[in-house]
Amino acid sequence: MTKHRHRAGVAMQERARAYPPAIWLAVPVLTLGSLLWAYWPAVVGLYKDWQGSEEYSVGQLVPLVALYLLWHDRSALRKCRITPCWWGIGLVALGQAARAFGLLFLYESAERYSLVLTAAGLVLLVAGRQVFRQVKWILLMLLLMVPLPGRVHNLISGPLQTWATTGAVFLLELLGVTVAREGNVIVLNHSIPLAVAEACSGLRMLTAFAVVAATLAYVVKRPRWQKVTLVISSIPVAIFCNLARLFATALLYILASSEAAERFFHDFAGLAMMPLAVLVLVGELVLMKKLVIPDDEEGRQQGNDRHGNGHNAAKKRRKQATLIKT
Repeated sequence: MTKHRHRAGVAMQERARAYPPAIWLAVPVLTLGSLLWAYWPAVVGLYKDWQGSEEYSVGQLVPLVALYLLWHDRSALRKCRITPCWWGIGLVALGQAARAFGLLFLYESAERYSLVLTAAGLVLLVAGRQVFRQVKWILLMLLLMVPLPGRVHNLISGPLQTWATTGAVFLLELLGVTVAREGNVIVLNHSIPLAVAEACSGLRMLTAFAVVAATLAYVVKRPRWQKVTLVISSIPVAIFCNLARLFATALLYILASSEAAERFFHDFAGLAMMPLAVLVLVGELVLMKKLVIPDDEEGRQQGNDRHGNGHNAAKKRRKQATLIKT
């Protein structure tokens, strides 16, 4: 029975390879076109949110990053056997159930997340299990293009705003600046108010750094625990970079002018923090590599230890034999 299934799978694969390249190009194009047509209102709403919200503007880069990662894995994808899997119908049905729930109860986020779930179901249905296993992390990354639900946004943005204000006050006091805090407003030298608005909370950096860390973790060849550590560490890195930007802005308010400070905060600082975050994440990868002994070196070291122990044991046996003879 197993041999029969294997032969049937090989025959199916040979027939699939016999199809002209135009068919292989038409299938994903038609599938993607049908998905966009079905979700066109949700896609338009996503685009408007990307353009109108600074916190989630990085979402428009996520589909482009996903396409790049697919191109990056093109050699591995060519080796995958394409056989439709009917379990994909279950994922598509689950995605449509989530969409219906969002439309009936006016949960826009549910409809948007159902787009990703439906896309995953179509990949499993059309391409099969091997392709789905190869691209599962790319599909999971597509969730980063969806803005957070309103309750989750408020739950995260408020503490981030408070931490940014508290951290900036702490650093300014260490520098000897006279600082007074009134809620989320910092008064510098009793005369210069600096408001830490919701846009300054660092949520924009958090979403951007999460995309950068997820892309970097996917591309590098490291153990899974290091990749997970890299993605999770993007949260404190984003908080640190936003605090550095706010601290530098406060210094410019004192030393220069409010116009220069605002120009720095909105233009230069936002661009400068991204390379800084990438450097921190790359430095973290280098540090983890220094702290962990690779498996091949560890095995070589253990082999040397066993060789040394065996050599010592043989030397001890020869010494004992010499004593017996004497």
